[in-house]
Amino acid sequence: MRQLALGLAAVAGLLLSGCGYNAMQSQDEQIKSAWSEVLNQYQRRADLIPNLVNTVKGYAAQESSVLLGVTEARAKVGSIQATPELVNDPAAFAKFQAAQGELSSALSRLLVVTENYPQLKSDQNFRDLQAQLEGTENRITVARNRYIQAVQNYNVTVRQFPGNLTAMIFGYKAKPNFAVENEAVISKPPSVDFNGPATKGPDVPPAQTPAPAH
Repeated sequence: MRQLALGLAAVAGLLLSGCGYNAMQSQDEQIKSAWSEVLNQYQRRADLIPNLVNTVKGYAAQESSVLLGVTEARAKVGSIQATPELVNDPAAFAKFQAAQGELSSALSRLLVVTENYPQLKSDQNFRDLQAQLEGTENRITVARNRYIQAVQNYNVTVRQFPGNLTAMIFGYKAKPNFAVENEAVISKPPSVDFNGPATKGPDVPPAQTPAPAH
């Protein structure tokens, strides 16, 4: 009896492996890991923003609409619960993606505005923050691309025969992905040209110390 049970278990294992079940399990775990890294890098960017805004405000307080836009965009991103379940909800995923895109645009506008303030561009604190932000944007691009690839592999498995039958039986569904056609625009790191004369004025208050990199 025991041998029969072992034999049936072995056959079941072979069938599940052959029909794509094991691949779905593996690829689903890869998606979770890739998604965690995306969130980690987005959080790193969010942590840099308060110090960046405060530094710019010290030199360009009159740019209140731009500063407010960045702050509001960051708050909107923070209001979305980026749980693991979000990757299974196309509507929630699209909302999250749109919020991150708005924040990227707000940051780009902020950094473009700084071109008008030579003293700000020469501030070492601002330069350090900008370098950290640029590095974070690059990490976001890498993390997003890995996630896109992981989801693509998984979606192919659950849609192709005979994996689609296994997916239907066990309730596996295709997952939403970042819009590949917009990836180059959304993930493009903001750039600031530091070329040009710049000297720091004596009456400008010191900016806050940048947050440590995560």
